[in-house]
Amino acid sequence: MKIIYAIVSSDDGNRVTEVLNENQYMVTKLATTGGFLKKGNCTLMIGTEADKVDHAIELIKETCGKRQKITCNVPAPNISSISAGYMMMPMTVELGGATIFVTDVERYEKI
Repeated sequence: MKIIYAIVSSDDGNRVTEVLNENQYMVTKLATTGGFLKKGNCTLMIGTEADKVDHAIELIKETCGKRQKITCNVPAPNISSISAGYMMMPMTVELGGATIFVTDVERYEKI
């Protein structure tokens, strides 16, 4: 038995959950927050047999594709902070995709 932790954008969380459920994967969805952009994420916990891990990951990859967005939330480099603030500079960041961890499950019970 394995557990897959998939951290996806909250924009993709419902869609990924639906696709996994349609393919007979049970999913627990947790609301989480990312560290870099301070944007909402979903952490999906998917328990499955070891031989189904690759299929589940493929479904996640197909469902939450990467995309780019321009943001002004990043301070411009090499600019002194005169008058109590930063001058903000537009920056293109990559959104979407997933960060996935797969671990062994020592014990599993469904009560």
